[in-house]
Amino acid sequence: MKPQVYIDPRPAELFEKYHKRVRERGPDWVYSLARTVLTPPVWALYRAAPIGTENVPEQGPAILAPNHFSNLDHFFLGIFLYRRVQFMAKSQLFRFPLNFILSHGGTFPVRRGKHDQESFITAHTVLGSGGIVGMYGEGGRSRTKKLGHPRPGLGRLALESGVPVTPVAIHGSEEVRELRLPKVTIQYGRPLQFEKVERPDRDQCERASSLVFDRIREMYEGLREQGRRGVLRVVRERQRKGELETKPVLVRVEQGEPASGEPLKVA
Repeated sequence: MKPQVYIDPRPAELFEKYHKRVRERGPDWVYSLARTVLTPPVWALYRAAPIGTENVPEQGPAILAPNHFSNLDHFFLGIFLYRRVQFMAKSQLFRFPLNFILSHGGTFPVRRGKHDQESFITAHTVLGSGGIVGMYGEGGRSRTKKLGHPRPGLGRLALESGVPVTPVAIHGSEEVRELRLPKVTIQYGRPLQFEKVERPDRDQCERASSLVFDRIREMYEGLREQGRRGVLRVVRERQRKGELETKPVLVRVEQGEPASGEPLKVA
């Protein structure tokens, strides 16, 4: 396994053109082409299937927050949605020829380990135009085959924007790194919508991220313990009883206080 390079030594100016493009234009034909080309092998090789796509807002700004094991998680997350997801991705990926595919697909860079304000400006621009931003809760891939720990960046974007955040559990992609062909399940949970905070402090951001990641962990563990069929049985039974909700759970994160909101349930 290659050692992970966390810091990108290239100057911030190198990435200005990618931010400019995403701020001014949405994903183009490259996004559609990538989806068309990749969907058949993702279905065939990884037997990928979604649960709960109704939890992704049909319109308006939103954040999708999945866990992250593999570079294919971008595609696992997006191929089952008719809406186009614009990812915040590590700047190291923006090298020829992948940089063309990423930028034309609406993806924008974040310089990890830096106070990269530009990535948040771009994310807010996408949300401000009614788009969907994909942002990994852990801030990078977990290389241990176990869920990592949430980073405050997700909470910051959720609190500053006040838009719905759909937690997403991707189960199975932890084996993709070893060139295996696991069965991959993508479960979209009930959205959380945080009361907007203009300048959240780090503690607020961390608590908001943890709330979202707790939902990801709950769904992931359910898939690990019960499998896809078991989770589908539970979901269908709750649908039959009218217990499933897709309306966002409203959450307030005060300074120095535990977050308040209605109890969270698996959806």
